Amino acid sequence: MEELNQKCGFVAVVGRPNAGKSTLLNFLAEYKLAMVSKKAQATRKRMNIIVMHKESQIIFVDTPGIHKKEKLLNQFMLEEALKALGDSDLHIFLAPVNDPITHYEEFLELRKNKNTPHIILLTKVDRVDNKRVLDKLSEYNKYSNEFEAIIPFSVKRGGVTREMLLDEVRKYLPEHPWLYDPEQLTTENIRDIYKELIREAIFEKISDEIPYESDVVIEKIDESDNLDVVTASIIVEKDTQKRMIIGKGAQSIKRVGKYAREQIEEFSGKKIYLDLNVTVKKGWSKNREILEDLGYIF
Repeated sequence: MEELNQKCGFVAVVGRPNAGKSTLLNFLAEYKLAMVSKKAQATRKRMNIIVMHKESQIIFVDTPGIHKKEKLLNQFMLEEALKALGDSDLHIFLAPVNDPITHYEEFLELRKNKNTPHIILLTKVDRVDNKRVLDKLSEYNKYSNEFEAIIPFSVKRGGVTREMLLDEVRKYLPEHPWLYDPEQLTTENIRDIYKELIREAIFEKISDEIPYESDVVIEKIDESDNLDVVTASIIVEKDTQKRMIIGKGAQSIKRVGKYAREQIEEFSGKKIYLDLNVTVKKGWSKNREILEDLGYIF
């Protein structure tokens, strides 16, 4: 009988690059799991983040930002977002308050053959006054027959709370036994989480295009009671990028390593020794075989 009261479902969180998807999901999970960066297009693959709420298991799906570019890696990222839309019970579209409504119209076009309900989160409302929020809500009124709800929301400012938002999401979940252990935070394995934390460090500590043309491979993890040794390779496309990541006197890679190690230690609750290397794989982001080796399966 207890299982009959349970709800369980997948919720795709989508929007343009840098709309705040990962920040929202870490807030809802009350734990840092998704990669966060001020730079756009940081998220490359779907990640499932599990949140328990009132006898419901909500499996949020973090997705790459919806965008169109010719590079093979970017095509994979768009496919990841589209797959999440197709596999979910609810879509949450993140719409930064200062964005033109055309981003939402593009989202409607992508999901025009789908009957999945969706809600709009009007994000970053802490950056504007109430009049601006009301004006933006009015712009969306012409599409009121498309969405179930539109909710002004900010992680930083009071208003709609975490509980209120989860209550709204819960309405659209089917009655279904939980799919995962309620103690589980994500379906990702440790290697994938460590990879994303190192990628975040590259985005934070290395400028220009290098973060977009780099990736990370976790070579091995040696665990012990007091210390885990993580060996990882940063993949770049050019010899010049390798030199820039290492930096003069290895200062750049030390900054990346320190930031990444601190993030991994915070996640794992253990002391970490991080051994970072840099490898050149020319044109990896345009090479299907290399992309598949790196885990980007088409």
